[in-house]
Amino acid sequence: MIERLLPAYVACADTYEKDAPPGSLYPEEARLVEASVDRRRHEFAAVRACARRAMATLGLPPAPVLSGRRGMPLWPEGTVGSMTHCDGFRAAALAWASDARAVGIDAEPNEPLPPGVWEMISLPSERARLPREVEDPLIHWDRLLFSAKESVFKTWYPLTRIELDFDEADITFRRGPATPTEGTFTAELSQTAPGMPRSYEGKWLIGDGFAVTAIVLPALPGAAV
Repeated sequence: MIERLLPAYVACADTYEKDAPPGSLYPEEARLVEASVDRRRHEFAAVRACARRAMATLGLPPAPVLSGRRGMPLWPEGTVGSMTHCDGFRAAALAWASDARAVGIDAEPNEPLPPGVWEMISLPSERARLPREVEDPLIHWDRLLFSAKESVFKTWYPLTRIELDFDEADITFRRGPATPTEGTFTAELSQTAPGMPRSYEGKWLIGDGFAVTAIVLPALPGAAV
């Protein structure tokens, strides 16, 4: 499903399998979750299995994917990527740095956010555009908003190492002309950083019980692997 949101030069892999055996991890990966509960270790392994499938698509040998600050994936040199996992779905996306500066993907269950979270993650402008009182049988807009902001953060943070709060990204959604369950979105940031845009364009999709969002920040002219 994730490949429908990304250009052809981004290698994608996803799975609906909830678990992967922790034995499939590299030793250095396993150490990162050795104190975690079984569920966390299995999802950690499953999403890294997706990452290695994406590596193979780019012609790269399998390699460990360790974690940096705030859990940021540390990809093979010359590549950029993103991973996501929620209950029942895991995905990874990877591109050459000569094609993309950053990639951000996120998947969430297409169901309402827990009580109180909507108010925490949304701006007044967003609440005016997406009032929760309007029932939509196909899309839980509060959850889609959360996913879009996660994709923004995953695109922004690897390039800046600056944390974003939810109220620093103002999201506007647009439905596609062909189907009401997919479209595009724009994120306008109040935060700034050298060389970074203030506006980000992404895509969204509702399918198989999930809300999925993605952003690709194209490479700057002259970028090389």
